[in-house]
Amino acid sequence: MTETSQCIHCSNKLCIHKVPIFSGLNHEDMVNISKWIEHVEFKKGEAVFQIGDKLDSIIIINEGSVKAYKYTAEGREQILYVFSEGDFFGEQYLLSSQTAAYTVEALSKVKVCMLTKSRFTQLLHHDPDIAIKLIEELGTRMARLENTMQSMGVRSVDARISTLLLDFSAKYGKAVPEGILVRLPLSREGMANYLGIARETVSRKLGQMESDGIIRSVTNKALLILKEPALQEMAD
Repeated sequence: MTETSQCIHCSNKLCIHKVPIFSGLNHEDMVNISKWIEHVEFKKGEAVFQIGDKLDSIIIINEGSVKAYKYTAEGREQILYVFSEGDFFGEQYLLSSQTAAYTVEALSKVKVCMLTKSRFTQLLHHDPDIAIKLIEELGTRMARLENTMQSMGVRSVDARISTLLLDFSAKYGKAVPEGILVRLPLSREGMANYLGIARETVSRKLGQMESDGIIRSVTNKALLILKEPALQEMAD
C-alpha cells in the first residue's frame, strides 16, 4: 500500500463526482470535499482491507479493479462483487461501527480515494440530502445482492453465465466492428467463484457459446461478444 498526497487523475476530474450519493453537490462543495480525501495505491493481489477489519471510510475506485469475497463453510472462495473505476464501497461503515464482512483484494494496480467517517459526518450536517441518497443507494445494493443470491439457486447455469457476461459487457465492453470487445476483470476461476459453480463448468459453457458463434475468445482476459441478442435470450 502506498499513500499519496494527491491524485493526478483527480486533479482533472474529481473522484467523488463518480459516486452517485455525491452527484447533487455543486462543484464548489466537491472541491472542498476533495481536500479531505486521502489517496492510496495498492499492488495487484494486495488487500485493501480484510474481513474483520474495523473500517471508517468510504472507498472510491479511481483506477483499476478489485474483488470483494469471503470463504464459504467448505473453504471455497465466494466472490460477492467486482468493483472498478467509478465504483465505491464501505459506505455502510460510515453509519455504524461494524467490522468488514468481506475481504477486498486488488485485481490489478489500484488507486483509491478514501473519505473518513469524521469528514463524512461534517458533510451530512452540511447537506442532509446526502443521507437520503446514501439510504437509497444502500437499498439498491441490497436488492441487487438478494437478486444475485436468488439467481444462484434458481436460474440455470447458462442464464447465470450469460447475465455475468452481459454485466461485464456493460461495464468493460467496447464496441468494435464485429461486436463488443469485453475486458474480463476475472479469470475463469474467478467467474466460477463469483457464480458459485465449478471452473470446469464455466470453461465448458463458454466453449459451447463459442461453438455456437455467440462469443469468441480473444485472450484469457478478453472475449468478443458476437451475438448480444442471443446472449440476452439465454440470460432471460
